[in-house]
Amino acid sequence: MSALSESSTIRTRWWPDFRRPRNMAAFVVGLLTVVIFVVMQPWEIFKDTTPTGGDMGAHVLVPAYLRDVLLPEGRIAGWSNDWFAGFPILYFYFPLPAFLIVALDVIMPYGVAFKLVAVGGLLLMPIGSYILAKGIGASRPIATVAAAAGAGFVFLESYAIFGGNIKSTMAGEYSFSWSMAFSLIYLGFVIDDARRGNGFRARSALALAAMALSHIITTMLVAPASLLLLRYPNRTGRIVTWVAGFALSAFWTIPLLTNISYTTDMNWVPLRFFGSPEAGGPLPTELWLILPLAVAGVAVSVWKRYTIAPLLVIGLLPVVVFPFLEGKLWNGRWLPYFFFMITFFTGIAVGAAAVSVARRWFGAPRSWAWITLAAAATTFLPFIIGSQSAPGWANWNFSGYEAKPAYSEYDALMNTIDGLPPGRVMWEANIELNRYGTPMALMLTPFWSEGHPSMEGLLFESSLTTPFHFLNAAEMSIAPSNPIPGLPYNGFDLERALSRMDLFNVSYYVTFTEEATTAALNHPEYELLATSDPFSIFGLPQSELVVVADFEPAVFEAGDIGIVDRARTLVTDPHLVDFEQVAVQWYADPANAQYWVAEDGPPAWRRIDESLAGLRDASPIAADGDVSNIVLEDHRISFSTTAIGVPHLIKVSYFPNWDSSGASGPYRVAPAFMVVIPTQEQVELNFRRTDAETGGAALTLAALVVVLVGAVWEDRRQKSSV
Repeated sequence: MSALSESSTIRTRWWPDFRRPRNMAAFVVGLLTVVIFVVMQPWEIFKDTTPTGGDMGAHVLVPAYLRDVLLPEGRIAGWSNDWFAGFPILYFYFPLPAFLIVALDVIMPYGVAFKLVAVGGLLLMPIGSYILAKGIGASRPIATVAAAAGAGFVFLESYAIFGGNIKSTMAGEYSFSWSMAFSLIYLGFVIDDARRGNGFRARSALALAAMALSHIITTMLVAPASLLLLRYPNRTGRIVTWVAGFALSAFWTIPLLTNISYTTDMNWVPLRFFGSPEAGGPLPTELWLILPLAVAGVAVSVWKRYTIAPLLVIGLLPVVVFPFLEGKLWNGRWLPYFFFMITFFTGIAVGAAAVSVARRWFGAPRSWAWITLAAAATTFLPFIIGSQSAPGWANWNFSGYEAKPAYSEYDALMNTIDGLPPGRVMWEANIELNRYGTPMALMLTPFWSEGHPSMEGLLFESSLTTPFHFLNAAEMSIAPSNPIPGLPYNGFDLERALSRMDLFNVSYYVTFTEEATTAALNHPEYELLATSDPFSIFGLPQSELVVVADFEPAVFEAGDIGIVDRARTLVTDPHLVDFEQVAVQWYADPANAQYWVAEDGPPAWRRIDESLAGLRDASPIAADGDVSNIVLEDHRISFSTTAIGVPHLIKVSYFPNWDSSGASGPYRVAPAFMVVIPTQEQVELNFRRTDAETGGAALTLAALVVVLVGAVWEDRRQKSSV
């Protein structure tokens, strides 16, 4: 063999032939993924630090709780006392990214695992875009350029909270990024199946389940749009795919749907702007120049008979409904799909143009690879060149709490709190807490110090107590965030706040500003326990987790709010009078504290309407009693009482999974706690799995069998056809 032919053989063996479209596609998609990863500051990702920045700095608690508490108890979702006087954890937030973090934590430090998963959804966007383009029928060269456009999408700078791009991911929307990437993969697979007339394919069902388990908002848009594929042959296979996909996620989605009425509506104000480059309206200015190219990409797709009907629905529906959404589904949440489709179809247009040029000026398709590379670079580079904040934000987040100049102050505070007896912690909210990595830094008090739950936490919608906490925070902070519009917030008032803290069984108050510290020092009921500059920690008057009623509770019956009305709250505000609204009205007057209002109760309890008229006409309860041996654990509450037959208030957030023994109830009571009526001296409440959870888990197990059998059958069929 000659030296020349031997050299050629070595090159062929160790260096792929980029004249092949498949190899060039793999090279470009891989390179795009590497570029995104480099922008995400891998040298910071692999440092053993605790990620921070925006919501991400508080998200840190959730996977750790899954690892330390839920999984050892055989649970996927459960109860946590760490935030909001207790909340259902991972019932309303998305478990798949948390599972991935826990899995990686087995082989690497927790902070590194968290950071890798945080960027994982972004890294999937190029391959997801490529699979989508191939699925609709595009050739490899065109799909390669579309992948470059999908990678460019993550560098959009015009919005920071909607989801899908780097800025949103760094703000804490990493689950959305995962779900959006999975949605592209799902669409690519299921559209390809429809075009080819395939039957059930396990890959499509798995992608659908992964999308749903990563974020529900994306699933609400993408899954219905894919129903358009029923018009293609072998629709039975598609139906089985959808059923199997949702059944795979049923262990989580069914409890989510059955409990959705126990979430808090944050009452986000709908966006009412067009073209704002700062906030990312329906058409940010950074997309104006490529919009004509996107239109051309749609035209090319129609001309080439690509299967794009689901994509057009997914891309245009967010804009069509934008002016009308006023309910729990905030009208900014679907906009990333509109933005993505603009970039994606731009890639289709540029890719088609590149193929046309190559076909005209070059010979065989094997010579087109370098034209494809040039087109991909032309599509991608303007996005990354226009990105200003992505590297800096990634550096801020991933360098971690430990790298912040003020970390010593933060660490000293956590160590000081850790030395105090167990008890709930109320802390002064202030935007300047961002010096520690995020204004939410103190939400991690229970992460650093066991036995010291933070009254404020993330996952606002997950706890019925959330609105009442923010009413409390407004009275105990000089510059509160007041994130829920429409609540009757009061100004800073430590005297008024005392009764709130008693009701919430809070032990400690942490001040940050000089004004709040001075006010607490001048109030006789606030006892200075420790200082940790610039923080001061005050002890609050002792209160009990369980107390006996002084008056017979009243019941507000909201009437039957049906499924249709509940569904309407997703898209509009039907002005329903529900228990939360009455509880907020009740909470506005601290004098109501001893006159309890329940959502349900025994027939003997008085019924009142939303005006609360006659609330204080309640009959006093003559019986007296003592409560002792109070125990609060992760999924259990117990106490002893001598006041049998008398209502007892438990200052823990209500959720229907709580089940009592030795008492009737629990009943939901204002503000968002529980009341039980003991039937014996020893009372115990346990957080149990519901029938919906058991049924959902059974469906998931059945679906796993179906998917496994389908995958084996598919593999054998493919082998037999070779």
